[in-house]
Amino acid sequence: MGEIKLVEIKEEILSDNQELADALRAKLTKEGTMLVNIMSSPGAGKTSLILHTLSALKGELKVGVLEADIESTVDSEKIAAQGIPVVQVRTGGACHLEAAMVQYGLEALDAVGLNMVLVENVGNLVCPAEFDTGAHLKIMILSVPEGDDKPLKYPLMFSISDALVINKIDYLPLSDFDPEAVKARAKALNPHIKIFTVSCRTGEGIEAWITWLKDRWRDFSTSPKERR
Repeated sequence: MGEIKLVEIKEEILSDNQELADALRAKLTKEGTMLVNIMSSPGAGKTSLILHTLSALKGELKVGVLEADIESTVDSEKIAAQGIPVVQVRTGGACHLEAAMVQYGLEALDAVGLNMVLVENVGNLVCPAEFDTGAHLKIMILSVPEGDDKPLKYPLMFSISDALVINKIDYLPLSDFDPEAVKARAKALNPHIKIFTVSCRTGEGIEAWITWLKDRWRDFSTSPKERR
């Protein structure tokens, strides 16, 4: 297993977030690196989805990972074990990532030359939705055990996300979770959101998610408008 770099975040770098996010996004666009911000509650399956994604993209794209947590390197260890470049961002108590944190993490990752960087944000459905990280895509994961009422309780997260991944559908026979209700509620908040139903345990539905992500990469990498 490779060495995991650790970035400590201090309060003095947490200012002027939107301006920095816009500048970071423009810089990454110019360098040809697509940044993907993955958000969810704790335990919804962010790391599992990332591992599936890394496996599917292996040999096609150069991908790195930023892992964010208040403490621990447990998720980074799983990524590093796959031979993937990874940096752990320890947020110093902050419940979300901001653009400055991501910038520091990308510098530690040495992201120049990577086609894509997957960011695993801190686990919750509130704060991560409020702060732009400089990402080109915002992805949220909702797991079946969390319940189908989350679009009603956390509308901003669903409103700002480009895609919703409903994970742990293998739990549906044991649950009263209504996927169609979630889809309708999410679409009411965000008509353009793309929705996937998957099981990271069985692999069901993962192919459709990967195909969509590859298409978004293709659009990003070939669009003259985006690359100016």
